[in-house]
Amino acid sequence: MNKKVLVLEDEDDIRGFILINLKRGGYQVIEAKTGEEALQIIDQEEGLYVAILDIMLPGISGLEVCQYLRKKDEAVGIIMLTAKTQEVDKITGLYTGADDYMTKPFSPGELVARVDVLHRRVELLKGKKDDIIFSGPFSFNRQSRTLLKNEQEIELTQIEYKLMECFFDHPGIALCRDEILNKAWGDNFYGDGKVVDVNIRRLRKKIEEDPSDPKYILTEWGYGYRWGISP
Repeated sequence: MNKKVLVLEDEDDIRGFILINLKRGGYQVIEAKTGEEALQIIDQEEGLYVAILDIMLPGISGLEVCQYLRKKDEAVGIIMLTAKTQEVDKITGLYTGADDYMTKPFSPGELVARVDVLHRRVELLKGKKDDIIFSGPFSFNRQSRTLLKNEQEIELTQIEYKLMECFFDHPGIALCRDEILNKAWGDNFYGDGKVVDVNIRRLRKKIEEDPSDPKYILTEWGYGYRWGISP
């Protein structure tokens, strides 16, 4: 489970207070004192699930960091911290892309609880995103078991679905007929590579612009097949 949280706060005491409570909650905390430092962390770190950003900072503000982070990752959870109580700051933060806000001083228990809520939401969103594979004009959705080409659904049989899953899991890699046979039909299937060839021809008719000159499912002569779009 990824529990990585960015904390942007220029006041050492408040930042340390937040860090202690988040670490007690099981989170891995990455701290930044300035907006500039936060932007560097966002560019370098992978897997940020939640960010806690102070609004009022010298130099680059928390709102600017929020906006930048939201453009980089639509799913990340963002909580804004402000010492002000004016409604305009709260509204500005939400319009900039924040999910929540807290006004200083705040309860550490409440902050961790709000981080927990956002973390669960982001886990769900990122989990769903991981179930969708994009390759060229195609998108392959494991949850709905659908294949789209240029946003148009292509109806697949069960075997065709397993073939596409096999190719999308191994983009650009030559797969022998026996390997494809085992992955699509299962280890207990008794047959030879000819059944693979027949189903590949049928699948090409559905996904290729010109099945006689395929550019997605390529033949590796004397061996097997390869998905023609590399990752």
